[in-house]
Amino acid sequence: MPLLLDYRHRTDATPLLSRRHHIASFLIAVAYGAAAGALTGSWALGVLPALQLIMLLNWPPGVRLRVVLAGTALLLTLTVIDYRLVFEAAPERNWFALAFFVLMLPGITVTSLWWWDVLIRLDRARIAEAKLAATQERLRVATDVHDLQGHHLQVIALQLELAERLMPQDGAAGMEQLRAARASVDDARQGTRDLAMRFRSVPLRDELANAVDLLRAAGTEAEATVDPEWAAAPASVLGPVISETTTNVLRHGGGEWARLALTRAGRMWRYEISNDATADLPPSVDGSGLEGIARRAEEHGGQLEVLRGGEEFTVVVTVPVGRGDAA
Repeated sequence: MPLLLDYRHRTDATPLLSRRHHIASFLIAVAYGAAAGALTGSWALGVLPALQLIMLLNWPPGVRLRVVLAGTALLLTLTVIDYRLVFEAAPERNWFALAFFVLMLPGITVTSLWWWDVLIRLDRARIAEAKLAATQERLRVATDVHDLQGHHLQVIALQLELAERLMPQDGAAGMEQLRAARASVDDARQGTRDLAMRFRSVPLRDELANAVDLLRAAGTEAEATVDPEWAAAPASVLGPVISETTTNVLRHGGGEWARLALTRAGRMWRYEISNDATADLPPSVDGSGLEGIARRAEEHGGQLEVLRGGEEFTVVVTVPVGRGDAA
């Protein structure tokens, strides 16, 4: 077991043999092999435990195969010797089963280690692929921001330069260019918001799943109910609401349980989150967080409702169907 645990966390810099971790294992293996060999009269069974540990060492690439082949050849030789010295004279003893076990164990061990190495490489490849995808996404975002801001800033610079030239001769025309420059600034700001919203957009089902995972990671028993037609709900409205209310539960909730639900009731989308409230619920829970949620809901024709009952705190946000953008 110590050698297997070390093998799980090994690196290229890990030494072949660690005296502190491995010496006890080798002493136990040698003692066990000596006892087993003495009791059964089998040389192969006596050598097998120590040979098994040798195969679990952190051998360099390509060396382990040669070690296995050499060890298997040694065991085969000892198995033949055992047959001639012990089992040939006692045919009632199951020599074939022992020989099969002794000769197959090294190969099975190395195959298991090889599968572990394959899984490790696949996991590292998955992580590398995720990092590459994130890097490509950052480059794409940077390109979009550069193109958007570069265009608007160039237009604004030209308009301001033209206004500067026109002001001495024609103040009205100069003021018109200043107003156009201000409008270009508003366009650039709105374009930046739209770009940020496009990259931040997450499907509501995933948003709810992320909220549940976050609550469970904090030790809260959480679950979510999602309407089958969730894709038609206004993600730009309810997405930030889900994030904000989840943060409120983490900050001010009792931490025992939380229930989230996104359902459609007639012409309204209803998002509800309930949790166990602490006895001394802080006033900040009614502060700017819920005010922002209420303002966002009202801007899209919806409303916010806060319910308290005993040890339960519930936030309900309703938004009309067809308002806002779909996911």
